Amino acid sequence: MLDEIIRARRSIRKYSSKKVSFQNAIEICDVARFAPMAGNIFSLKLVIVSEKEKIKQLAEASQQPFIADASFIVVVCSETSKVARSYGMRGEKYARQQAGAAIQNMLLKITELGLASCWIGWFDDATVRRIIKAPSDADIEALLPVGYAAEKPRKIFKPDLKSIIFFEEWGKKEKK
Repeated sequence: MLDEIIRARRSIRKYSSKKVSFQNAIEICDVARFAPMAGNIFSLKLVIVSEKEKIKQLAEASQQPFIADASFIVVVCSETSKVARSYGMRGEKYARQQAGAAIQNMLLKITELGLASCWIGWFDDATVRRIIKAPSDADIEALLPVGYAAEKPRKIFKPDLKSIIFFEEWGKKEKK
């Protein structure tokens, strides 16, 4: 089952007008809590945006017009300073890794629920921060627009496993 969900997940950039339930939004955010967190320091904050005007503003801030059609957007944020207090400079790296793990959990849940999304990593941070009224020390990690797909996902190329695995050291293709 998990393998099927992982293989089925796609970045969808066209959403139907059918509304996604609020309960689905909560279920999607709930799985973020189970991502690994360095030192069990939970630095993640999630803002669910469902007001159409704010969604349009987020679409403009990201220069991704398609997200204006989403039922809602989950804005993923990190309180990086929480992790940095324990891990110093590496804390910023850990906060990014934690956010990525939580985002993947949410993307898989979205797929399991029969919904669609696309991980948006490019946006104007200050504009997004202003729209969701996030404090200046919150790092905006990603936008996850969520809706029902209005298009059938196309098959995508993934590299052959042999082309990405090395054994014991970089470039070593065989296990002895």
